[in-house]
Amino acid sequence: MARVQKIEKKNAHPDIQKIFERIESAGSPVLNIFKVAGNSPKIGRDFLRLGTAILQKGSLAPSLRELAILRVGNLAQANYEWTQHVPIGLKAGLSQKQINEINNWNSSSLFNDKECAVLRYTDEVAVNIRVSDETFAILKNTFNDQEIVELTITIGYYGMVSRLLEALQVELET
Repeated sequence: MARVQKIEKKNAHPDIQKIFERIESAGSPVLNIFKVAGNSPKIGRDFLRLGTAILQKGSLAPSLRELAILRVGNLAQANYEWTQHVPIGLKAGLSQKQINEINNWNSSSLFNDKECAVLRYTDEVAVNIRVSDETFAILKNTFNDQEIVELTITIGYYGMVSRLLEALQVELET
């Protein structure tokens, strides 16, 4: 059970109610993470907006974005994050074998050079914060500046998401 209240639409701040209504009108359920974020109406609203922007408005290939998100969830041992993004990753073009091998990506033959660059960068940003010159040079030779910034924001955002989920013990939907 989550350590904080999950805000339901009927009890939510009007800004959060609007977001919940948009989610429902798109045919999606209001996830527990959104309900927890609803405890802080203004920050929660912008937190959800940033997540939507990352998922829907970026130029980074969805498969690479999901690879980074899954790796962050894997490193953080965030089961909720992992469980939510496996189907998204599959839909974005990752294979189940790749997803199964994400923990051992650096010794796997299932990832191409671009995917390895994303995974290596994700590991360094998520674990060390700082990135080696060697890793950044590989990234810079593979991606443009917009993609690098989006990848970095994605890694940071989903690191924050994982921390929110784990610290507040947000449970998967039943």
